[in-house]
Amino acid sequence: METTYLLDTNILSEYRKGKGAHPGVRHFFNTAEDSSLFVPVQVIGEIRSGIEKLRRLNDRPSAIVYEKWLDAVLGEFADRIVGFDMESAQMWGLLLSGEKGDPHTIDKQIAAMALVRGMTVVTGDRGVAFRGVYGLKILNPLLDGANS
Repeated sequence: METTYLLDTNILSEYRKGKGAHPGVRHFFNTAEDSSLFVPVQVIGEIRSGIEKLRRLNDRPSAIVYEKWLDAVLGEFADRIVGFDMESAQMWGLLLSGEKGDPHTIDKQIAAMALVRGMTVVTGDRGVAFRGVYGLKILNPLLDGANS
């Protein structure tokens, strides 16, 4: 069975840099099958939020650049955007149980989506956002592929 990957925002943002992207991220995208790469809807929301913040700051040129990038992401991943469904919501509730004021609720949603689908989360997050989620497979190309 082919490994499938759920891409975090920071990995897509890093890959956007092209030849200037981290070598591990470039290696990951160069070796992974396109058909194995998926984007959670939360990432689309995070990118949209960033664009709208730029607009509010009157940075129209940057907003336009990022809007074009978002359009490209939506086009490239059109049939590989993963929604947050009922099974994911149930798993998310389990992940949040016992935690107070978890600042990583979006990351926990992404983790839940990966868990119910047997996917690996690809993230550059070195913090605690995904840590401690039992059974979650994580790949960090900033660390795991740093010398690739």
